[in-house]
Order: sequence, then structure tokens, then C-alpha cells
Amino acid sequence: MPAPLTRVDTTPQLPTTADAVVIGGGIVGVFAAYYLARRGLKVALIEKGLVGAEQSSRNWGWCRQQNRDARELPMSTKSLDLWERFATETGEDTGFRRCGLLYLSNSEEELSGWARWRDFARSVGVTTHMLSGAEATERGRATGAPWKGGVFSPTDGTADPANAAPAVARAILKLGGTVHQSCAARGVDVEGGRVSGVVTEHGTIRTKVAILAGGAWASSFCRQLGIRFPQASIRSSILAVSPGANGLPDALHTSAVSVTRRGDCGYTIAISGRGRVDPTAQQFRFAPQFLPMFARRWRSLAPGGLEGVRSGHESLAGWRLDRPTPMERMRILDPAVDEPTIALTHSRALKLLPALKNTEIKAAWAGYIDSTPDGVPGIGEIATLPGFILAAGFSGHGFGIGPGAGHLIADIVTGDEPIVDPRPYHPSRFAASAWGKVADF
Repeated sequence: MPAPLTRVDTTPQLPTTADAVVIGGGIVGVFAAYYLARRGLKVALIEKGLVGAEQSSRNWGWCRQQNRDARELPMSTKSLDLWERFATETGEDTGFRRCGLLYLSNSEEELSGWARWRDFARSVGVTTHMLSGAEATERGRATGAPWKGGVFSPTDGTADPANAAPAVARAILKLGGTVHQSCAARGVDVEGGRVSGVVTEHGTIRTKVAILAGGAWASSFCRQLGIRFPQASIRSSILAVSPGANGLPDALHTSAVSVTRRGDCGYTIAISGRGRVDPTAQQFRFAPQFLPMFARRWRSLAPGGLEGVRSGHESLAGWRLDRPTPMERMRILDPAVDEPTIALTHSRALKLLPALKNTEIKAAWAGYIDSTPDGVPGIGEIATLPGFILAAGFSGHGFGIGPGAGHLIADIVTGDEPIVDPRPYHPSRFAASAWGKVADF
């Protein structure tokens, strides 16, 4: 895999029973398992490939409140505190730090939008600073260019995508939970109309709670259970450069390109929102529900190729529980990089930040960002299948809000007071149209 990733140990023996089984070892799945284990539940984390190997290690690493949609902002705020608290609780290092996020712009329209968000943020106690032209130019001095304005969000930060999910998995093991890699969940057993077990390629775990945090695979998994979950994936490409660029901001966003300092002092570079739409049977099935999203964001998207069909995560086919599934044929989604996007990203970055000329491209990779029709994740128990909790469709925001989402899932399972209002996330909303409800940022 081109994206760097820390490996973690696999529990050798699959348990016969568990209080809860989490399907999917991305950032949301590991935090859900962690918070359940902290409450004394016997938890098994099931991952078809490697913990953190898909989008959880392929993202920017931003943990932000800035420019969040109003529905996600409370979870974003809680997550920042939980990122900090996790290190204290466990001694594990996710690379999280509140380095602040810097946004620069020469667009009056963009700056006006950020100012409106600043006013909204103040009403809910979130601190963000609009920058004057002089202030933006000073903070953005590494660009060597003048700026009309910008934003600095001092309490936001970044974590390390290569280490974050693995660090949480190690914490689960310390708490007595189990972690099972190269172990695909094929489906669930049902007795009396509710979940009674999770069927894996290596055996069945008897449980009354199954949490699906399957990322881009979630809709096809739900389909096997008769659950309709509208989901579409965008193939996004990103690159990393070597250390050697001095004086750059830790995290910088512009409309041209965005850069983030990584743990090795190199940088991850990407163009925000840019991606390829790889046509699949699932894409066509849910196309009508995604028209509002496409109408909002079509300028950033381009037609893709057959990567989605090859990967198999958006097939409409059914599968049997006693035979290998598409997840076992594609352990880790590792789609082809969009080379023109990588070339454009690198050229824009060199133009924006001349110091990057002292670096070289170390790696480039692609990943599938799984989205919902309104760009807000689906989190909640499915009414038609008690004990089955969906947590997917994070629409490119899942890494930063992973701790809050995991905590909320644990709250739902245990019946504790929810860390945030769960109603805006419940999957039942997908029965209605998304027109007028697509996330602003």
C-alpha cells in the first residue's frame, strides 16, 4: 500500500460470544470499540483487511471545527476534547495536536462565507479568527504572495492518519477487547427479529449488538440484510512529499491546494473536494437521491473509470454466508491514483509554496470517500433490525470526528446520555429527499 500505516497485533482466537461486535477497523470502528471496552463490555473488532488501511490512513488528518456544517459541529467540538483525552487515558499516541488551521483566500465571496460561519460559530461558543489582508499575508508569508484575507482556527488541529486507528486498536487490546484482522464479517444471524450473532469467515460470534462501521462497503453489506442505505463513493487522490520544506504552516488550505505537515515532517498535499466518480451499479441505483449533492459539487468532480467495478464494494450482488464474499476478494480498497490530479496538485503546491521545491514526491495514493445524499453520516440503530447499529457515510469528515462518533455509538449501545444529540444523524432521514439539506462544508 502506498499510504503509510502502522501495523497492529491480531488476537489469535475468535471469541464465541461478545457483548458487541464492531464490523470495520477504521477510525470510527476502533473508537466505537474503545469506548464500549472502557465501559466494561466484552468487545470484538472485526476487520477484513488491516486496521486503518482504507480511508482512515488516506486522509489529510485534519481534526476541525472550522467550516463544519451545523449538524456536525457539536460532534466536532466534542471530538477535539476526546482526541486530547485519549492520549492521557491510554498512553497511546495518535499524533494529535492543536496546531491551528489556516485558511487563505483572495475571493471576496469565499471570505464572506467564512465570515458568516464565524458569526454562527460564535453563537455556539466556537472560536475562530477572521484575518485582515495584512494578517493573512503575514500568516501566509511562506507563500510569498499577498492575500485579501483568511481564517485561523487556533483550537483545531491534526492527527496522524498512519498511526491513529492503530493506536486506538492497541488501547482496545489493553482493555481486554479483541482485534481480528484478515477476518471479514459476512453477515449477521437473526433470532426473534433481532441480531443474535455476527457471521465471519472464521466462525460466528454470538452477540446481541452488531455495529457496522464499514466505510465504503456499508451499503452493500446492508443490502444483504434488506436495509436500504443510499451511499456513493468518490475516488480521491493525494500525494506526500519528503521533509525539507521549512517555514510552512502546519495545516494550510487554499482553493488551489491544501497542505498538512505529517509526523515525519514531510507534507501531505491535496486539492480539496476534487475526485473521480467511478460508475457502479450502486451509483446508478442511488443516483436520484444524490442529485442535490451533485448539483452542489459537480464542479469538483470528473467521470472516472472501472475502478469501482474492479473493487467490488458497490456491487448490487448478493452473497452467501458460507462462501467467500467480495470483502475477501478485495481485502483493502486501494484504487488507482488519478495521475493527472497528482501532477496538477504538485504543480499547484510548488507555485503556492516555493519551499516545497526542496522536497520530492515520496508517495501518492487514492481512496474512496463514502458519502450520503446530504453529506452527513448515518449513525443509529436500524428500526427493522434491533441490535444492528449503522455508522457510515462520513462523507470525508470521519477522521476528525471519529472519537465523537465512537462515543455516540457507545452511548446508543449502553443507553447512556448521548454525547451529542443523535437525531441529526439517524439513518431514518434517508427516506426523505436531501434537497435543501446538503451539508454546507
